[in-house]
Amino acid sequence: MKGELESMKTNKVWDLVDLPSGHKAIGNKWILKVKRKSDGSIERHKARLVAKGFTQEAGIDYKETFSLVVKFTSIRLLLAIVARLDLELHQMDVKTAFLNGELNEEIYMEQPIGFVVKGQEKKICKLNRSIYGLKQSSRQWYLRFHK
Repeated sequence: MKGELESMKTNKVWDLVDLPSGHKAIGNKWILKVKRKSDGSIERHKARLVAKGFTQEAGIDYKETFSLVVKFTSIRLLLAIVARLDLELHQMDVKTAFLNGELNEEIYMEQPIGFVVKGQEKKICKLNRSIYGLKQSSRQWYLRFHK
């Protein structure tokens, strides 16, 4: 959890502010997973802070959610070409992909459960970047990646 919050701090995902009148703060939750090696032993414990995007309202909290996706048949075709021509294929993973998406809307979120800043308990997070769980996160990531 501390590692996840450190990534968010490094990427300046939010600022602590007072909730403006007329706005509501969405909630969040922690998703915890155990990552295992191929032999079944524990590799690491993973925590991800996720916004409760199901409480967002269309037209207010987000306008568009469409993001391009690839068809599985396209991936299979690409892999077949790589195998046939004996090429090398490199894969990349962006650990905190959605944190790179810049938000166009004003989104306010409650402070992360278990990590409320002492002395600022009444403040909420004004999101500067998208996080997992928001309706527009995948679109914002795609737009940033495309740009």
